Amino acid sequence: QVQLVESGGGLVQAGGSLRLSCAASRNIFSYSNMHWYRQAPGKQRDLVTTLTSAGSTWYGDSVKGRFTISRDNAKNTVYLQMNSLKSEDTAVYYCNAQSYVEGSQYDYWGQGTQVTVSS
Repeated sequence: QVQLVESGGGLVQAGGSLRLSCAASRNIFSYSNMHWYRQAPGKQRDLVTTLTSAGSTWYGDSVKGRFTISRDNAKNTVYLQMNSLKSEDTAVYYCNAQSYVEGSQYDYWGQGTQVTVSS
């Protein structure tokens, strides 16, 4: 079992920045794809960005050029640097790990962290 704990959310003005962290209870990055999702009130949970075990990244169109996903293997932590924040970025942000072990896939989720961008 793996625990993911997000932190770093808060209230920020439009145009500002925040850095979210997702700390894993153990090092899973070598066999896991890491994702950040977000869910705004009344909307579905959407994929924001992905960092694969091989180090490739993917970004949704709405955050491309503003958000950056990265990881620190020594700290078992994935980060989401969010710049030029907009009111539409307001949501609960969730960290997700898709781990592949001996032919099986395991899904782990954090508890979420609220990001509120005021205009």
